[in-house]
Amino acid sequence: MGYEELRTAGHHLILEDRENLTVSGVEEVESFDENTIVMETAQGLLIVRGEGLHIEKLSLDGGDLKVEGMVESLVYEENRRTKGGFLARLLG
Repeated sequence: MGYEELRTAGHHLILEDRENLTVSGVEEVESFDENTIVMETAQGLLIVRGEGLHIEKLSLDGGDLKVEGMVESLVYEENRRTKGGFLARLLG
């Protein structure tokens, strides 16, 4: 299995007790703070919202991300390429 195959192997979410989130298939973390983490995944843009969020581990080589904190929502944004898209709405 080559490098590119590992990066696009799939996308999985594991949420334990709403406090420990593991995400695979992460291609890029676009922004993060203690309330929101925005990341590009193999299945589209994923927005994690909560309280006291922090990235415990990030490995873009393997596409793995671990988050600790209280997770309140997980939302996928489908059409992020349009002008005035998700980030404009998020910040607006």
